[in-house]
This record gives sequence, structure tokens and C-alpha cells, in this order.
Amino acid sequence: MKAYRDIRSKVPFKELCRRAELASEVTVMACERIGADAAIIFSDILLLIECLGVGLEYETRGGPLIKSQNLIKSDFKQLKVQNPDEMLAFVYDAIHLTRRSLRAEIPLIGFAGAPFTMASYVIEGGSTKNFARTKAWIVQEPEKWAMLMEHLSELTVRHLQAQIKAGANVVQLFDSWAGCLDGETYRKYVLPYSQQVITQLRSLVPIIHFGTGTFPFLKEFASAGSQVVGVDFRASLNAAWDLIGHDKAIQGNMDPAILLGKWPVIREAADHILKQVGKRPGYIFNLGHGVLPQTPEQNVIDLIRYVHEQTSGA
Repeated sequence: MKAYRDIRSKVPFKELCRRAELASEVTVMACERIGADAAIIFSDILLLIECLGVGLEYETRGGPLIKSQNLIKSDFKQLKVQNPDEMLAFVYDAIHLTRRSLRAEIPLIGFAGAPFTMASYVIEGGSTKNFARTKAWIVQEPEKWAMLMEHLSELTVRHLQAQIKAGANVVQLFDSWAGCLDGETYRKYVLPYSQQVITQLRSLVPIIHFGTGTFPFLKEFASAGSQVVGVDFRASLNAAWDLIGHDKAIQGNMDPAILLGKWPVIREAADHILKQVGKRPGYIFNLGHGVLPQTPEQNVIDLIRYVHEQTSGA
């Protein structure tokens, strides 16, 4: 969005996250501008790792830079985890302000990174393509892996509870990098911690469990217990529903790159998804991953309007 880019040209990303009034303004502006059915709070999953005493910076072009060497070399036994209620109070303030500013019928989504995705950022020190250090940790340092995942699970629960208390109507758990794993590794070393987080929250608000590349073990991914499962563009909705069961809702799953194309291509892709859904309840139309930065803003607006037109009265 041009309006967002104008703000970002003046305010660094981390500062924008930490300024509650501005984060709230960006959240409401985006929802109202594109005509979405829900708003998601402007924040970042990595802010939570600072509660582990880890340094976090955002490079202009290179993504996050995480100073975690001292942490991963430690034995974790003396680790003092800081209270997210205090360290991330600006997130909860932004949610409170946003809930007051949004129309009552618009749900506000809070979110956090799932323990595995957060752990991979800590171990790798930033973004990665092969997750070599993370996978090595799982097999070479199983006790330390378990301790790190326990700490992250506890922090994630507390972070999301605080978001719900501040006014989030729904929360989304982002396991963005879980797709780098095979099914057995996911089941043994990751799933128990995602289940731990979801179990403690699912009675409070609906939970969306988001992942990419998870189709090979989607049944296990869905067994974490959320009411809604995110499906990326690599899987058909029909195949995904057959795996997770039709008692669960699905969110997804248009390829974000489609929105770089012309309107007839976008409309055809939307029709293909909506045809699979039919009139089945429990579906949230969304992309299979985030909006690409170079996406024309009008394409997003036109897509949302078209889906509303096609599904009115459904």
C-alpha cells in the first residue's frame, strides 16, 4: 500500500511496531482500504524472542538479524525469561486501540510465531534456506532443543493470552517454516509444542494454525488442535479437507503470485477456489502466504470485492 510505504519511509520497521498508536493506525487503514472482513494487528512474530534476552535488529534489505550466539551456547538452566506483559506492552496497547477504532462487526486477529519457527530463527540467527543448524540441533542437542521449545511455548501462550485480553477476537499461530521438515521429525519434535500452545488457548478464542509446505504431513499438522487450518497454494482445498476432516475450517489458498497478473487471471484463480468450496461452511478465502511487496494494491481490492460478490448469500 502506498500509504503504508509513505509511513515506512519515515519510520523504521521496529519503531513502527513499538509505537502503539501508529501500529493501530496502519492496521485500521489497511483493513478499511482493501475492504477485508477482518483486521490483523500490525506487529512481528520475532519481537517475542527479545524476552529470551536475544538481540533483534531489522536490516533495511536483508531481513531480521538475531544476536543469539550466547543463548544457544548456554545450557538454558539459568535462563531468565522476561515477562512479555512488560516487554511487549506496546503490542497489547496497539490491540486495545485498534479494537476501539474498528467497527464492531470486524474481528481483530492477533498472532504469534509457533515454537518451531521461532526456534529456527533463534538458532539460525536470521532467515535461512536450508535450516541446517536447526535440523542439526534437533538430532545433536535433543535436550537443549526440548528446553528451548518449552521456553518458547510458554512465552507464546502468555503473549497470545495478553493479546486476547487486550481485545483480539481470533489468534493465528504462524509456523511458517514447518514445511522444511519431514513428517516424522515434525510429529516427534514439533507437534507436541504446538499442541501445548493451542490446548491452552482454544477455549478462549478461535485459533488459526498457519503453515506452508505442510501438505505431506497436513493430517498431523491439523492434529495440533486448532479450529482453523491454513493451507498454502501447493495443495488443493479438496485434498486438504479430506486429510484434516470436514469438521475443521480451512483458510487459503491462492498463490500470492497470481495477484501480480491481469484481472482475468486473478478471477479465474478465484473461481477455481470457490468452486472447490461450494457452499460448505467453514472456509476463509485468503492467500496461501503473504502478499508480495510488488503486488498492485488495486488487485487486492478487486479480488476481495469479487469474492464478496460471488459469495453473498452463500
